[in-house]
Amino acid sequence: MVSEYYIFPKQYNINYILPILFKILTRFLYNNSKTFKNISFYITIELMNVLMLNPPYGKDFCRSARWAAKSRGRVQRHPDWMLIATSVLEKAGNNVKFVDGAALNLEREDIQKIIHDFSPSMVVIHTTTPSIYNDISYASLAKESVNPTTVLIGPHVSAEYDDTFKLSNGSIDIIAIGEYDYTLRDIASGNPVKDIEGIAYQDGDNIIRTPERQFLDVKELPFPAWHHIKPEWYHDAGKRFPFLTLISGRGCFARCTFCRDTPTMFGRRLRFREPTQVVDEMEYDVGLFPYIKEIMFETDTFTASPVHVKGVCEEILKRGLNIPWSCNARVDLDLSLLPLMKKAGCRMLMVGFEFGTQEALDSVKKGVTLEQSRRFAEEAKRLKFIIHGCFMIGAPGETKESAQATIEFAKSLPMDTIQISGICTYPGTDMYRWAKENGYLVPKNWSEWVDTDLEQCTLLNYPQLSKQEIDNLIDQGLKEFYLRPKQMFRMMFNIRNIGDMKRKLFGLKSFIGYFKKSA
Repeated sequence: MVSEYYIFPKQYNINYILPILFKILTRFLYNNSKTFKNISFYITIELMNVLMLNPPYGKDFCRSARWAAKSRGRVQRHPDWMLIATSVLEKAGNNVKFVDGAALNLEREDIQKIIHDFSPSMVVIHTTTPSIYNDISYASLAKESVNPTTVLIGPHVSAEYDDTFKLSNGSIDIIAIGEYDYTLRDIASGNPVKDIEGIAYQDGDNIIRTPERQFLDVKELPFPAWHHIKPEWYHDAGKRFPFLTLISGRGCFARCTFCRDTPTMFGRRLRFREPTQVVDEMEYDVGLFPYIKEIMFETDTFTASPVHVKGVCEEILKRGLNIPWSCNARVDLDLSLLPLMKKAGCRMLMVGFEFGTQEALDSVKKGVTLEQSRRFAEEAKRLKFIIHGCFMIGAPGETKESAQATIEFAKSLPMDTIQISGICTYPGTDMYRWAKENGYLVPKNWSEWVDTDLEQCTLLNYPQLSKQEIDNLIDQGLKEFYLRPKQMFRMMFNIRNIGDMKRKLFGLKSFIGYFKKSA
């Protein structure tokens, strides 16, 4: 006897029915090809149209970066976290449409048409602090169009879910708190909200938070659903174009007070995938897009585990994989790993030097020393790595003198490029709580986490160092670093081909555009 149970979604349209019928036929043929006796199979299909939306918020606004804004370098970063979750949803049998409205600079009317045509049962919206009002408005747009289940994700709503519901006017059904891959899968499966861990939802006037979800095993995760995007949508003057990003692990052991994603999303325990899985993904990326020129390891803590770094590098060499790669790095990594990384194809290191005084480093609990920074930079440059340094101004107790010391420290290191920003104070971080309690925060609402042109802007105003002074020091530091003849010569010397030339021209255009705007 054949027992079949079909669970169809509410909207009976061709987008749902054809895939379901195909699955039923496939399962029937599979079972009957083995035996025609005692046939008994059960098909439960929870196929749902899910729209994963990275909504637009003004031209060139970058939502996926660690500071959501129009960056000074006009970078547009891949939505890798969302595309991993998209793969999880697809693997569970859902029909998923991913839309990167930010990278494509789509208009509101474009999103409205996509929602109407796709008719999703569930809409997942990525949020950021400065764009939260805008992001909620897209939940309202979806509700008005097809009335799906609306789910918000991201660090901001994870830290501020109460406030977000109050702002939503009923347009938000669920907020997925923290690591959302399996949370979204559970929601799409139709599980009762009270039984889903790691969410907040409204029950009348009450906001209910369910028990915290345990961190997942990153070794179980599928590769990102790159088939939804094109690598050429994403620009970064420091990376070879086009490139893809790769996440080899989650979580961080450090206690940096300004870090957003560790306390709000992924926790303080390092969780790495197996080296074979990492290199499998690299091969998959190259197979999917043979024309990519580089892979960027966006893992915050790639170099935190010598065993992980060594394993990945040895696996790359074992397979003879010939694709340049770059990675984020801490200055306290085991320097003996650098030659192996270089041999395995590592081209560039993105490094959080942060500050040029030990007092500033200690005030944000960075856990490194200036001497470690200097030794790291010198050894990396000796091995001919390209080094991009990340610096900030505005640590607790910062003065003009200490900020200038950071600028001088940056100039003293053998680096190819740098970025300088005011220290960011995101909701959910220790820095945010400290600044708010002491009255140092400048913004009066969430949209003021960027300026009126959606550019990064200084968020703090100290008695001894004003917001305007921090802004001036940032611009001064960038000019002092890049306009030195020695630095300009170094950057020109690194141009080896037409691709390098295009990247440098893109960076120069962005640099001029930023200073023209701020003049």
